Amino acid sequence: MAFRLAGRGLPDEQDVELWIGDDGLISLDPVAGAETLTETGWVLPGLVDAHCHVGIRFGGGHEDESGLIAQAETERDCGVLLVRDAGSPVDTRFIDERVDLPRIVRAGRHIALPKRYIRGLPIDLEDESQLPAAVREQALAGDGWVKIVGDWIDREIGDLRPLWSDAVLKEAMDAAHEVGARVTAHVFGEDALPGLIGSGIDCIEHGTGLTDATIEMMVEHGTALVPTLINIATFPEIADSADRFPVYAAHMRDLHARRYATVAAAYDAGVPIYAGTDAGGSIRHGRLADEVAELSAAGLGPTAALGAACWDARPWLGHPGLDAGAPADLVVYEQDPRTGPEVLSAPNLVVLRGAVVTRR
Repeated sequence: MAFRLAGRGLPDEQDVELWIGDDGLISLDPVAGAETLTETGWVLPGLVDAHCHVGIRFGGGHEDESGLIAQAETERDCGVLLVRDAGSPVDTRFIDERVDLPRIVRAGRHIALPKRYIRGLPIDLEDESQLPAAVREQALAGDGWVKIVGDWIDREIGDLRPLWSDAVLKEAMDAAHEVGARVTAHVFGEDALPGLIGSGIDCIEHGTGLTDATIEMMVEHGTALVPTLINIATFPEIADSADRFPVYAAHMRDLHARRYATVAAAYDAGVPIYAGTDAGGSIRHGRLADEVAELSAAGLGPTAALGAACWDARPWLGHPGLDAGAPADLVVYEQDPRTGPEVLSAPNLVVLRGAVVTRR
């Protein structure tokens, strides 16, 4: 079935008029017999959650097939039509056959060392020398991304500590880049960042320990940042549960206290920032609108914050927006989606692969 959509777009509030052919692709030329879906709505490319875990159960553990489908449906109905899955212990590739579910860009399994990440999620290497080979293996198994754990609490010292030496990180980045993959890393603290950024890593997740010096390094290297601010909001709770490690608890509270200032400094310096919720585990799915609101409050403002979850994030992940010939993955709002999470989380229309999958 063919459709026509007209209205306004972002970031420039430009006029939009496009058609969707029977092939599910966007056309900028009229398509005969098209049904008009909107004349005045805000028409945007499908939203993007750039840090999401489809297959990790809320509260912990691995999701079964029905559970992870429900997660994907929750994201879709909130307008999220593209997900970068930043590490999942289960195989989600069967979702690719479902034309009614979001597209997933996978980073394979997390890579860590024993007792240095959440039990049951990562591949635990016996020695750091195995990192380059493991990164290459995950790069070939994924969709162009690899996820490593950059730091985690070391219970022997009672605080965050890096997992990898600088030399091994450089070998690992080279191994990924040789096969055309990009690498990102979970990082909370300060100490792991210089080695990761200097090695040529492509993205930092969380990044709460960024300083002026490491922000400058990110700008020089073109390193992206996905802050996951709704995850960082849980740091005080994590600190309260870590009474055996008072130094770590104080560190986590400090990282939380300066989270907005850290993101604002990175944004002002020109670091590319994208929206990710870290849904799965401790964060429920379907909360991208809350993350956009947090990015706006942290200094991006409403338009740039929405761009970090939409028209800027899609090309970063190698997916088109509202371009001629692109798959028709888009959302429509009757109200300006920048007005708050209540509007952004409830699109009036969700069109996926040219079919209307949600209509409010």
